Amino acid sequence: MHLHRLPEVMHRWLPNTIWRGPHAEPEHPTLYLTFDDGPIPEETPWVLEQLAQFNAKALFFCVGDNLQRHPDIALAALAAGHRLGNHTFHHLSGWSTPAATYYDDIARCQHALDAVQPADVVQYFRPPYGRITPALNRHLEPRYRIVMWDLLTCDYDKNYASEKCLRDALRLTRPGSVVVFHDSIKASRNLRYVLPRYLAHFAEQGYRFELL
Repeated sequence: MHLHRLPEVMHRWLPNTIWRGPHAEPEHPTLYLTFDDGPIPEETPWVLEQLAQFNAKALFFCVGDNLQRHPDIALAALAAGHRLGNHTFHHLSGWSTPAATYYDDIARCQHALDAVQPADVVQYFRPPYGRITPALNRHLEPRYRIVMWDLLTCDYDKNYASEKCLRDALRLTRPGSVVVFHDSIKASRNLRYVLPRYLAHFAEQGYRFELL
């Protein structure tokens, strides 16, 4: 059982959090692609190649430890017109980590981000696993645009058949969806099967892939 879309009650529990992007123009349907857990040399450059084929832009939520080790890949993403967001330095859960430790880990990731992108850009944050409390949300909201999702592809599940992962992603996508993929080794099998087919399908349907 895969939970691709969180219950609507979560939207009220976490106000002012982004779940979907603008989707009011039916003649120009838009999707908002995001990638979590990179950058890594094994997957992120390949993702950039796939996106370039469709002039698709994406928001990469970086784990600070990966970003610090591979700043060149992050710079390549920025040079291609993508954006970077904060995914904590150590991929911490906001439900089980003390608040002070959690904030320090976010700040450490932000320091790594500030080293590769201009300080005046919009700062995005996505909590790892989607695990964040209302108190953490209120604390972070003044500084960050907190981005959740409308569709989690669950590409990281190694027991999820790639063909079904694709079918479910296509079925559940709707105009304005914020879609989560993972540029990680764990997700590699599904990511490499699903992403190019997903991009081709929605490009053929006239969708644009834009930044939030």
